[in-house]
Amino acid sequence: MLALMAGLLAACGNKKSGDMSQFAEDADFQEAHETPEAVTFEPQGEMVQFDTPDGQKGSAYALIPEDETNRYLFVIHEWWGLNDHIRQEAEALFAELDGVAVLALDMYDGKVATTQEDAGKYMQAMSQQRGEAIVRGALAMVGKDAQIGTIGWCFGGGWSLQASILAADQAKACVMYYGMPVQNAKELAPLKAPVLGIFAEKDGWITPEVANKFANLAKATGKQVEIRQFDADHAFANPSNPKFDAEATAQAKELTLSFLSEKLN
Repeated sequence: MLALMAGLLAACGNKKSGDMSQFAEDADFQEAHETPEAVTFEPQGEMVQFDTPDGQKGSAYALIPEDETNRYLFVIHEWWGLNDHIRQEAEALFAELDGVAVLALDMYDGKVATTQEDAGKYMQAMSQQRGEAIVRGALAMVGKDAQIGTIGWCFGGGWSLQASILAADQAKACVMYYGMPVQNAKELAPLKAPVLGIFAEKDGWITPEVANKFANLAKATGKQVEIRQFDADHAFANPSNPKFDAEATAQAKELTLSFLSEKLN
């Protein structure tokens, strides 16, 4: 019994204040994420592998410009995993951001969910240490002179912020779509990148109160954070979601591209 309790405490201690796995078994949260529709496209990128500091391998879907660059955008998937929808998003960003290499990180080590139950399991099972190891491995692969931007949605939104924190002085831009932000000053302190936070006013989990609390924390700790809240639901920017909001998505995308283009220059 003591060993079991110790294991549970260790698992709890392994989570950041911005962790979203607390919602994994929430039936309403699951229902808010409809099974994504199949995406048909011809991949322009390729999967690459890199060493991670925990002695394992990490992987990412990579799109690299022809001319040499030191500007990179880390794309971090939703709770489904690195599926074709996220690859397509990575390709769209690559097409819009001139001269920026794009790496869509695989935070689930090859697992891709096709059901809400599996998505919840994968999100819960991913440890903080493994997530940080994947980000650190990607940072090591691109090198210490690389300028790093990050972007993610939902689960990936929270990890976009954490990845920018881990990138320290190399971090130049962070975009987080309706992801759970870190919620205490100690965790936010190392952040050097400006943040664009895209949130949804009808979100029942990453609520306006959560977004506003993050904005206040950022202000109190001297961080550059711009918060934009849309009259939309959680996951409004995912075209496979029945609550997809095309108008809000277009506005958020315009903000995102402008922000990333300015900061990753």
